[in-house]
Amino acid sequence: MNLKIAVLAGDGIGPEISEQGVAVMTAVAEKFGHTVTYKSAICGADAIDKVGDPFPEETFQTCMEADAVLFSAVGDPKFDNDPTAKVRPEQGLLAMRKKLGLYANIRPVETFDCLVHKSPLKDELVRGADFICIRELTGGMYFGEKYQDNDKAYDTNFYSRPEVERILRVGYDYARRRRKHLTVVDKANVLASSRLWRQIAKEMAPQYPDVETDFMYVDNASMRMIQDPKFFDVMVTENTFGDILTDEGSCITGSMGLLPSASTGEHTPVFEPIHGSWPQAKGQNIANPLAQILSVAMLYEYFGLAAEGRLIREAVNASLDANVRTPEIQVEGGAKYGTREVGAWIVEYIKTHQ
Repeated sequence: MNLKIAVLAGDGIGPEISEQGVAVMTAVAEKFGHTVTYKSAICGADAIDKVGDPFPEETFQTCMEADAVLFSAVGDPKFDNDPTAKVRPEQGLLAMRKKLGLYANIRPVETFDCLVHKSPLKDELVRGADFICIRELTGGMYFGEKYQDNDKAYDTNFYSRPEVERILRVGYDYARRRRKHLTVVDKANVLASSRLWRQIAKEMAPQYPDVETDFMYVDNASMRMIQDPKFFDVMVTENTFGDILTDEGSCITGSMGLLPSASTGEHTPVFEPIHGSWPQAKGQNIANPLAQILSVAMLYEYFGLAAEGRLIREAVNASLDANVRTPEIQVEGGAKYGTREVGAWIVEYIKTHQ
């Protein structure tokens, strides 16, 4: 297979983890006889500094011409600490999602047996947890009408029937391929937008008789994720709730540095780690590249290349079992490995294993 990949490294630790993701993707391509070509493009604070736009038109065109986007992270403290800034790195992320029509964010949450001790939750709660959160990505408060002055502000949580129907279909499709259990997360006792979600989900459920559909308020869902994460199979929810719940999922695995994601929709899909740019660690060779590398696995699997994705996952598991880990997940007394060393170990594993 020939693949054209747009590489958006972004800010902070983005370039460091992006380098390892590209190296792993290249190693897998060479092993399986694929051809991958890369084209880099700027985004986030880096793009603001260079051209004044966090998602410039040239970057958008690079993404549109690619088969997939390997994205890393955006964000910079100089914008975080300035609430008056009119242009912000995160606006580039929202623009990418909107312009590419990326309405479905797929975030798997699964545990690694050798890392359950890193979770703040009890071993018996998290061991074996394996679910997917599907977050609607281009609607809701993040994109609704906004207003702010010195005395008042509002964000509009707008959803239309077509937006809800299409993300629910994604949820049901994933549930059918997994354990056939879909949980729709909303706040229908308070929010009109959530009542529309629940109404449409109840209308659609009979079309999927093989899938058990249940409903859960977001506050209950956030508590259930901590008390009984193994309850969930596929969870589907709106943009704001999904953003919060999926970050909460990192406490199940023990580190945000282990969670990849895919964003799919109308145009080029995007594959990225769920964590941010961690600017404080920039250039220190301590950032965990595994979420980025697992995003590459999701990329290959998206194109039906299951063996390629499986080898990457096997290599990641092998690195963890061998204690080849960055500092935040290393065992006490374990050898010191940085971002580059972990990536190089995984590349070597891929080259030497079937």
